[in-house]
Amino acid sequence: MIRMIFALAAQFGWKVHQMDVKSAFLNGDLQEEVYMTQPKGYVVHGQEEKVCRLRKSLYGLKQAPRT
Repeated sequence: MIRMIFALAAQFGWKVHQMDVKSAFLNGDLQEEVYMTQPKGYVVHGQEEKVCRLRKSLYGLKQAPRT
């Protein structure tokens, strides 16, 4: 089936795109605001009390499968 799709794409000059379905949900935008503390090793000196707002999903985030 996949080979047939690629053959048709080549014959008709269609553009073919590829993506990693395994991690596709990580590329979706979050529907709600999610904040986290600064990760260890990435804490900004002088701004230790600040938090990070997530723009994309992370592994282990309960909202990740719903994006």
